Amino acid sequence: MSEKRSNRSGRRIDIAGAASLSVALALMLTLSVPHANADKNKKKAVEEVPSAIALDKKFKGDLPITQLTEDEAIVHALNRLAYGPRPGDVEHIRQMGLDKWVEQQLHPESIDDAALNQRLENYPTLKMSSAKLLEEYPQPKQAAKQEGVAKEEIKAERKEKVRDAEARVQQTGNENIDKAQQQLAKVQGPGRITAELAMAKVDRAVYSQRQLEAVMEDFWFNHFNIFANKGDDRWLATAYVRDTIRPHTMGKFQDLLIATAKSPAMLFYLDNWQSVDPAAFKAHEQQVAMRRGGRFQGGFGGGAAPQPGTFPGPSGTPQQNGAKPQQKQERGLNENYGREVMELHTLGVDAGYTQQDVIAMAECLTGWTIREPRKDPAFEFKPEFHATGKKVVMGRTFYDGGMNDGEEALKMLANHPSTGLFVSRKLARHFVSDNPPAALVNRMADTFAATNGDIRSVLKTMIYSSEFWSKDAYRAKVKTPFELVASTARALNADVAISFPLAQWVGRMGEPLFQCQPPTGYSDKAETWVNTGALLNRLNFALAFASDKMPGAKVSLAAMFGPEALSDPDMALKRALEIFLDGQVAPGTRATLEGRLKDPQILQARLDDPVKKVNDGLIGGLVLGAPEFQRR
Repeated sequence: MSEKRSNRSGRRIDIAGAASLSVALALMLTLSVPHANADKNKKKAVEEVPSAIALDKKFKGDLPITQLTEDEAIVHALNRLAYGPRPGDVEHIRQMGLDKWVEQQLHPESIDDAALNQRLENYPTLKMSSAKLLEEYPQPKQAAKQEGVAKEEIKAERKEKVRDAEARVQQTGNENIDKAQQQLAKVQGPGRITAELAMAKVDRAVYSQRQLEAVMEDFWFNHFNIFANKGDDRWLATAYVRDTIRPHTMGKFQDLLIATAKSPAMLFYLDNWQSVDPAAFKAHEQQVAMRRGGRFQGGFGGGAAPQPGTFPGPSGTPQQNGAKPQQKQERGLNENYGREVMELHTLGVDAGYTQQDVIAMAECLTGWTIREPRKDPAFEFKPEFHATGKKVVMGRTFYDGGMNDGEEALKMLANHPSTGLFVSRKLARHFVSDNPPAALVNRMADTFAATNGDIRSVLKTMIYSSEFWSKDAYRAKVKTPFELVASTARALNADVAISFPLAQWVGRMGEPLFQCQPPTGYSDKAETWVNTGALLNRLNFALAFASDKMPGAKVSLAAMFGPEALSDPDMALKRALEIFLDGQVAPGTRATLEGRLKDPQILQARLDDPVKKVNDGLIGGLVLGAPEFQRR
């Protein structure tokens, strides 16, 4: 019986897969056109200057919008400064005024986000300190050591916890919710920390009223990326997002930079917590050995200080069982963070610094470490490991000594002209286009310099620019998988009870949350995400979600499309285009979609049968897979 059911399911998947592939390939071709014809389009833009569009001053305020219609401007704002429109958002902003909405988003502290906060109460790990997370979700090896049992016993206990969690799941009668509950119940132990962090990120993008803040949180996390699956960072990532990134999304860049430098998560990720001045470390070890030797002199009558891991005894006495004495690991200068803080976090790769500058920067930051990394992780400065003497970074000498060397060096980098240019270009690339206009970047950098790196002011310069609202910028960016998942949930007005499956889809499409290994973070350029396999995944995601087959979520297109669309495919398509794309669709896309309306799968009937019910999920999924929705 199960074999027959499996075969029938396989046939359905094959048919849907073939249809998905044909559309995905069409999408790829359509998405490639803007890049292939970039030079041609630029020449055309020079020859054909569009006539200015006059918008009501009450609507646009001081926003320099002259090339977009009112609806285009609203959709553009929602796709760039937010994670896409929800049903009713366009009309709400039209009534409120776009300028007022932008100003509100630039000041997230003025926006009530109580509904989101209520959702986040479902994730207890979000409020836990790193120390508490280490205590509640220890590694099997640590747990075994703490409890005095074998590692295998701890693993067996964890499996038992999974079974208990699955048994406690209460069936709701909704297949999607029940399936998601079972999936989430399997995630126990340390993996639960990252899972809740990822679910909270999805929930924030979908439901937060502070949309620009959520976008900026994602931007800065990628800029100051850490890899949650690197050792202890699994337990440090929650505090990193909560206490380091989020509070500084709209503040001074200098404050954000120093906060990341002192974060245990960053110290661990780029190994700066182990970076010491070799001479200072050797001197410290000698002092420790002398103290230890003096302590044991009387008790062991002429014996040497015991080696770490050995039983104290007379000089030359071998360890028990004939084992060799453990060799103390030599520690020295680690250049990882010194290099990345200059290349990726501040100046950029083309700022003209040398390898000697990297070494000097690393020396400034020696002694910056983590206190009790596996018990109560917190930033700590150890002066005994700090490099003494002067250090010269980018022509600036630092000779204050102590932690001040590192802080002053970071402030210098944060306020360097190259940093203003680098950060401004990266912001413009994220919000405007993959190749942002140099004039805009320069104006943003000027603001950065004039305001001592005030992020809100730099954003305002960008948003209140003609380049941001140009026709060339409209739908010029391809959504990352995370942006696509969030915008699809918003467009469908989905009731997401458990966002774990959505977070998994983000990973399936190539962007597993908090798991980017390189310090560069995830790219937001089209070339990273546009390929046949990725687009096929995107369309399959849209079809499953729109068809109300997404675990953990509820979707009702029938309620959104209205009763007339239930038996009229043309009406269903019209409503889908209005709701998901605000009716803004290219003639070619419309023609392609209309050509699919006679497909038996959409009509849910054979070619010679009368239409009984339209497959609104398939129509909705195809529209959400259209090029216009894949772009922002």
